Amino acid sequence: MAPVLELKGITKRFPGVLANDHIDLTLEEGQIHALLGENGAGKTTLMNILYGLYQPDEGEIWVQGKQIKVHSPSDAIASGIGMVHQHFMLIPVFTVTENVMLGDEDVRAGGILDRKTVAAKIRQISEQYNLQVDPDAYVEDLPVGVQQRVEIIKLLYREADILILDEPSAVLTPQEVEELIKIMRSLVEKGKSIIFITHKLKEVLEIADQITVIRRGKVVGATTPQEADQNQLAEMMVGRQVDLEVDKEPGRPGQRVLEVKDLMVLDDRHQLAVDGVSFEVMEGEVLGIAGVQGNGQTELVEAITGLRLSTSGKIVITDEDLTNSTPRQITEQGVAHVPEDRQKDGLVLPFPVADNLILNTYYQAPFSKGVVLQADKILENANQLIKDFDIRTPGAMTKAGALSGGNQQKVIVAREFSRPIKLLVASQPTRGLDVGSIEYIHRRIIEKRDQGTAILLVSTELDEIMGLSDRIAVMYRGKIVDVMPAQAVTKEQVGLLMAGITQPAA
Repeated sequence: MAPVLELKGITKRFPGVLANDHIDLTLEEGQIHALLGENGAGKTTLMNILYGLYQPDEGEIWVQGKQIKVHSPSDAIASGIGMVHQHFMLIPVFTVTENVMLGDEDVRAGGILDRKTVAAKIRQISEQYNLQVDPDAYVEDLPVGVQQRVEIIKLLYREADILILDEPSAVLTPQEVEELIKIMRSLVEKGKSIIFITHKLKEVLEIADQITVIRRGKVVGATTPQEADQNQLAEMMVGRQVDLEVDKEPGRPGQRVLEVKDLMVLDDRHQLAVDGVSFEVMEGEVLGIAGVQGNGQTELVEAITGLRLSTSGKIVITDEDLTNSTPRQITEQGVAHVPEDRQKDGLVLPFPVADNLILNTYYQAPFSKGVVLQADKILENANQLIKDFDIRTPGAMTKAGALSGGNQQKVIVAREFSRPIKLLVASQPTRGLDVGSIEYIHRRIIEKRDQGTAILLVSTELDEIMGLSDRIAVMYRGKIVDVMPAQAVTKEQVGLLMAGITQPAA
């Protein structure tokens, strides 16, 4: 019996980059096939070719023993191939039914949308695959994990047999990840086949039947969970041994550096995003703020770093009231910021690396004399930081936008860590990074802590929070629901708090 999917010799070139180099991959019916690799390894390019978003320069795609041509996503869907993107393609103000039928509308006589028939089919799919989704619910009212199920229902509604899941657990709580794993198993038990892209090695070993590892556009290995462990997979991905555990001594907290008191902050829609939050961070400790994305963490960090005004409350840094101060005033108080969105808030992508490395100090000596920038000093600084922080770039004058995600993050870390700082605010510092870059960023954060810096870490990655933090605060719907010593809690306890469950079930 022919495999449900075969990719043969898939090759894709972009200017100056060989993204996919004669890649072969086979997916059997009822199989979960994990695709692993560093950022820029070529995983997403390969899946975009399979889904018709890119055209290969060479190679063939075979489905159920027949060669097919995939010129567009509609061709992919017609061949039974569907994709759930990392960033969901849902319209929040529409119901589940309206989102599912969008682009494939059932219309009754008179041009009226047949929502009733579609809702009935959604209920049937939901029951068949244990997805538990209400067709009449509005997407904006659904938790992230349920929104993901809506994306899966969209594919099943269009009768997809091959499901591509791109980083499916990136924004989920541990409990939602467990639900996702159950759903994936339910799908394959009923004959569906899944390719999933992820950085999370534990999940790969728990759920995958087959694992393919890509490095620099080539397949460097294929294995199974029975034959491999996390360390072996990480080494295959990166090409060297990787320390997956954060190696740190217990923190030695000193004086208070940051005090946040009764802080209230509105979001972009003028809704209350931060609701009376109070906490403090001491020198020489990491306070980790855990929470599912969208519970006020973004607005909290923006208020602390001067990017958003608060409506009431206080922010005190090293005994200075800096409530509603400018980013420059806060920076000059010894605060470093690794922002959540590196491209929007951390870098000027058309600027060269050298200029990005002085964005917050360009007006100071030695980089400036009056209004005149000192090009030689700027270049000297860049060359030193490129070396010290292992930034992989053709040169200091390369545009920041041309670097990989991991190296863009290293530019930000180099800039923020290379000056005297008292407080580091790190928001999602390893989002979208591969295991090698994650290891590097984690090591640098702990070095700063051990030098006496106070660190506020905000992350949706629970492994990161548990591994780096000395204390953990959990944020839910704009409030801090608990603050606990990291060594005194389990991942499951923190996960329940992230979901708003503060009391154990009776």
